[in-house]
Amino acid sequence: MDNSRMERIRSAAQSVAERLEGRVPLVGIVLGSGLGDLADKIKDPVVIPYNTIPGFPVSTAVGHKGNFIAGKLAGKCVIAMQGRFHYYEGYPMELLALPIRVMKLLGIQYLFVSNAAGGANPDFKIGDMVIIKDHINNLPNPLIGQNLEEFGPRFPDLTCAYDLELQEKAMQLGMKLGLDLKKGVYFASSGPTYETPAEVRFYRTVGADMLGMSTVPEVIVARHCGLKVFGVSVITNVANVANEQQTYNDADDVVAQAGLITDKMCKLFTELIKKL
Repeated sequence: MDNSRMERIRSAAQSVAERLEGRVPLVGIVLGSGLGDLADKIKDPVVIPYNTIPGFPVSTAVGHKGNFIAGKLAGKCVIAMQGRFHYYEGYPMELLALPIRVMKLLGIQYLFVSNAAGGANPDFKIGDMVIIKDHINNLPNPLIGQNLEEFGPRFPDLTCAYDLELQEKAMQLGMKLGLDLKKGVYFASSGPTYETPAEVRFYRTVGADMLGMSTVPEVIVARHCGLKVFGVSVITNVANVANEQQTYNDADDVVAQAGLITDKMCKLFTELIKKL
């Protein structure tokens, strides 16, 4: 067992737990670019800035505020990450894994992840919400290195990385709420550059529906920890497949588009958490 790694995780978890004052979250929520407003729906919130947690990294990406927010959502105790960490920020995979393991030690049983993504599937348009049914990982695996046996096995299975029952419940809720939900495969690359048209065509050929720079490391670590995972991508731009200037991507526009869809995602997450 790597004692220094475990000490860092335990120290961060203890710091957060002390401020939760005995509350045990059932669900951890990771809010992506421009989607942090869901945290405003949490009742009786406790706000814990990342920079007050020992050994914790700090969010630098556009649209990521950098707080843990714990409280009640749909009558359940939750803890939300208002901003995540990315490989392109220069953080090692070990730090990308840290928040998920901290939330596991705090008691979560479910991890809900969200992201703003480019639509590689031509059937997807800006504003679509897509349930992640699977992923393709083009990032370093966060479990490389000495295995932390306290959390999970050396070779975790990812056959159903995204919980099938939660996907089905979400689709049913989508119909009830009037949300036109789709399903797709999320492709994670390092960034921070957006994909070239040739890369988009290649990723689409190998099965990608959505393109992004996050989420997958968190899901891998969550499954290693035995957590049930539910994920949603919000399509904020259509991935360009031609070398034309009008298809340029812009980070501020991605955040703005995600903000327009936040209410719909809030409704879906809230109703799904209510059924846990």
